[in-house]
Amino acid sequence: MFSTIRRIMQWSGERSHRLYIGFVYSFFHTLFTAMPIMGAAYGLNLILKDRSGEITLTADWAFYMLGFMVIMVAGRFWFAYLRATTQESIGYEVTAEQRIVIGDILKRVSLGFFSRRNTGELASAVTTDLSFIEMLGMKMIDVVVNGYISALTMVLCLAFFNGWVALIALAGILASAWFLKLLGRRGNVNAPVHQKAQDAMIAATIEYVRGMAVVKSFKQDGVSVAGIRQAYKASKDINIKIEKNYVPYNCLHLFALKAASVGIVLAAALSAARGSMDIPAMLMMAIFSFVIFGQVEQMNSAVHVLKIIDATLDKLEGIEQASFIDKDGRDMDLSAHDIRFQDVTFAYDQRDVLQDVSFTIPENTTTAIVGPSGSGKSTLCSLMARFYDVDRGSVSIGGVDVKAMTCDSLLKNISMVFQKVYLFRDTVFNNIRFGNPEAGFEEVVEAARKSCCHDFIMNLPEGYQTVIGDGGVTLSGGEKQRISIARAMLKDAPIVILDEATASVDPENEHAIQQAISNLVHDKTIVIIAHRLATIYNADQILVLDQGRIAQRGTHAKLSGQEGVYKRFLTIREAAEGWSML
Repeated sequence: MFSTIRRIMQWSGERSHRLYIGFVYSFFHTLFTAMPIMGAAYGLNLILKDRSGEITLTADWAFYMLGFMVIMVAGRFWFAYLRATTQESIGYEVTAEQRIVIGDILKRVSLGFFSRRNTGELASAVTTDLSFIEMLGMKMIDVVVNGYISALTMVLCLAFFNGWVALIALAGILASAWFLKLLGRRGNVNAPVHQKAQDAMIAATIEYVRGMAVVKSFKQDGVSVAGIRQAYKASKDINIKIEKNYVPYNCLHLFALKAASVGIVLAAALSAARGSMDIPAMLMMAIFSFVIFGQVEQMNSAVHVLKIIDATLDKLEGIEQASFIDKDGRDMDLSAHDIRFQDVTFAYDQRDVLQDVSFTIPENTTTAIVGPSGSGKSTLCSLMARFYDVDRGSVSIGGVDVKAMTCDSLLKNISMVFQKVYLFRDTVFNNIRFGNPEAGFEEVVEAARKSCCHDFIMNLPEGYQTVIGDGGVTLSGGEKQRISIARAMLKDAPIVILDEATASVDPENEHAIQQAISNLVHDKTIVIIAHRLATIYNADQILVLDQGRIAQRGTHAKLSGQEGVYKRFLTIREAAEGWSML
């Protein structure tokens, strides 16, 4: 339990000193809580002495006692306020920074990192997991550390009046601490299982929502729901199991404290009966027995929460310790933009995709990459942008190995238009300006005009300020594609990679988009993954991939006269693009 508290304090970083200040405030808060009880006992003792004739009380004493109580109550609330404002905001501040840190880390890891990780695990890390620490991390420090500070402070107050009573209270605290330790051992087993079930539940929910269109179109509601129901049931079952595992230790923990409370009352009563303690002190002890363990009793739930936080911190540390793909790279400016692959071999896990691939793309030329599905076309482009590192061989741009550069210095030279366009839940203006955050409104509009976006954007409810849905779901495929092209135009990088950039464009707009692409690629190094013949004809060179190797290379005029993969590709495409309804 305390090891997790220590981890949370370390996680707080430079703000941890505020936690220590909060502990001081907690001590004084408890002191000001105990003082009115002792003050009441002292006042009752004065009243009894006045009635027995030992002393004579005046009205001044009543005002003194009232003033003392007001000061104590005000002090209690003042120190509670100071503790809360000092400690409780730390979680919100640190998690806000932590989310940015994780975002920066995820930008710099290989895309293979994401294929090896469960979607729900990554999604929950920056959402539910960090929110859990955000909401409960500081609260647990308050419950555990401040709880023990409170209890031990009251034990010291009891010791001032009667050492034996104080020892009974201390024994109750130590016994409960032992049972909490046993509870923590169960938590060490349960917390990772709980975390895994939580991740699986989030992953199943994300998959269900993303696949809703497929579910509806194939009327497979029952099949698709089975996975999400199973994930929810597993989460429910593990939580119930955890609660059942904790019940015996919870009961023993509470029993130890309640037994100590009873022991305090009995010891005080016996002392009073023997004449070694007066009645006001005995009543004070009885009142203390009701409040001394108040915060310690809450620690049973804190143990479970702390173990989940511990498992969460393990997961976050696993993400933070991920190897950066550009950890050895340097920021540099390229003087040329030719692309060279030298004996490149690459595999996704154990599946070979590229084998001994070598080619050169001269600067300011257009290279088309064609080949059957799964031949490695998109992988080639991913290696150029260093989304992955090659297993063997090298990829260089402008004579510089991409491994020698940071991702930022590499990617500032590359604009990419993907086949699967992703747009953010933001305004159309910001989605286009994503290519160049410094661009002004006129520059964005000019890029939109060149990519044939402007007209349909102006027909949207709020024009460029219209907020589009997640992934651009409120736009058609062709509209998203054109916005993606506008974004690449605005970036104006010297290397442009087009992965089926016209795949979702209707024939009505294809000519205009082709013109827009011509504007985009003017005086640049172009790499095009294409299936449409119009995109391929004018390429300076064509690379034909087949089963992860370069099967053919050359111009359209050269390759169309050779038997091989390219000629078969032409035959199929010409038949597909020239079909008609009889």
